Amino acid sequence: MLYYSNAKINLGLNVIEKRNDGFHNIETVFYPIAVEDAMEFVPSEKLELTSSGIEVDCELEDNLIIKAYRLLKNDFDIIPILRFHIHKTIPFGAGLGGGSANAAYTLKALNQFYKLNLSEDELLKYAKQLGSDCAFFIKNTAVYAEGKGDVFTNAQVDLSNYYILLIHPGFGVSTPEAYANIKPEKPIKNCREVLENSVETWKDDLINDFEWSVFQNYPLIEDLKNKLYKKKAVYAAMSGSGSAVFGVFKEKPLVDEFNEYWTWVGKL
Repeated sequence: MLYYSNAKINLGLNVIEKRNDGFHNIETVFYPIAVEDAMEFVPSEKLELTSSGIEVDCELEDNLIIKAYRLLKNDFDIIPILRFHIHKTIPFGAGLGGGSANAAYTLKALNQFYKLNLSEDELLKYAKQLGSDCAFFIKNTAVYAEGKGDVFTNAQVDLSNYYILLIHPGFGVSTPEAYANIKPEKPIKNCREVLENSVETWKDDLINDFEWSVFQNYPLIEDLKNKLYKKKAVYAAMSGSGSAVFGVFKEKPLVDEFNEYWTWVGKL
């Protein structure tokens, strides 16, 4: 069975407070974009995962595709065993949710393949066990996210008339590292309020709290964001905890000056 999983960007990200369980409460809007990984599974005598494209450098049992399979296998007598292959194009450690999307779409694909008849709400419960971002990809529509990033309400944000230029600088930023210098606090304007206004007003008010922390250690990321504004982006930001940055454009942008980096251009 062949299936695909897409990435997301964050439109604003406010870190509100630290929770008693060690996580943080946040406010953000997840917005799906059409950068995709391709995945396939076939019946096999033993559980395997192979890969192509961007290198997948982790142990079998640490991969979220396998964790999704194991999660369902714990509750259902699923036969046959599967061999998975992923062609990876979404960069790791980029704030694009690639691994989370792989897990969520694997849950959906296995639900179909094994005829488990799980509802969307049931799939959401499984996805939340795999990671805070995973649940978003079950619905995969623009949402305002609160709590750990797994409490959703629909976001009335439509960027379908705009283009996005996405840039990955060639390295990742770990989530713990991004949180290291964060000082949680309620924003003057949360992202939901800001996003009610036109895109042209976002530049000054739509804030990603991780930028201040990450830019100190990785000035290249800040430099790439500034270059997007020089190319006439109406809005530019780092996605999630980094390291990818994106610019929103009225016209399709050229990428010539970013040829040394991984880039993607497409319609939002």
